[in-house]
Parts: sequence; C-alpha cells; structure tokens
Amino acid sequence: MASSKFAHMPDAASSPPPAEGSAVALRAPAEPSAGAPRPNPEVVPVGRRRRYTSAEKQRILREADRCTKPGEIGALLRREGIYASMLSTWRKQRDQAEQASLQPRRRGPKPDQVRAEVQQILQLQEENARLRAELERAQLVIDVQKKLSAILSLPTPPGGKP
Repeated sequence: MASSKFAHMPDAASSPPPAEGSAVALRAPAEPSAGAPRPNPEVVPVGRRRRYTSAEKQRILREADRCTKPGEIGALLRREGIYASMLSTWRKQRDQAEQASLQPRRRGPKPDQVRAEVQQILQLQEENARLRAELERAQLVIDVQKKLSAILSLPTPPGGKP
C-alpha cells in the first residue's frame, strides 16, 4: 500500500533484480519478513519535564520521612516517579526555608535603592573634591621646596627636576 508521499519511489516488486556482485545485492533485503510486525513509524513526542508544586513536594517528603523499613523509600520513589537526588534536594530546600523563617526580620521601612545610590554619588563627589584640594596643597608644597632648593643652591635628587 503506497501512500501519495512515496508515489515517486519505485516499488521493490516492479524494479529489476540487482546485478551480481553489486553493493545492493550484498545487502540484506530492506523488507522485513512477512511474519514480523512493522515498526511504528510515528514519532514519539518528547517528554516534558515535570514540575512539582510545593504541596506535592511537602507531601512526598512527609511520606519519605515516615518510611522506616528497608526498601520503602525506593518503592516511594518508583511510585512517584522521582529520583533520590530530587528527594535530597527537596530536603535541603525545606531545611533552608525553615532556617530562613526562623531568622529575625528587619523592622522598619525597606531601604530605597535610588536614594542609596544618590547618597553614594554625593559621598564620592565629596571625597573627590577633598582629594583634589589635598593634591593642590601637595603640589604647592613641592613647588615651594623646588624654589627654596634653587635659592639655596641645594643639590637636587637624582632624576628630579630642579
């Protein structure tokens, strides 16, 4: 039964047999045996990653915590379709959530990010102005020292300008 998609291809029964010694004659026949079922040509859809809600995770963790006999956790994992690594990750997440809930919360209004950035900019501008003034004073002192050494005709340090 040829579909319209394969109408352009010659049927194996109507084509002449391959010549002796040719590569086609050496290969196994492409047709499966008459008694063997043909494989399903349908494309299997790609599995989607399962997402578990927090309620599902908590339920599975409670069940896992109740397991006391050998093999019960393995049966639980198989029944739920999860891996042991997922169970350990969920336990870590649960422990971290418990720790975070026990931490004292900071009271009062939350800090404003924009205001904090503006304050930092102002602080840096003030520091920049202070450092510029300090640099001007240092350059003035160096100029005075140069003039004094020229007046007193003191030797200048090597590599220094008079």
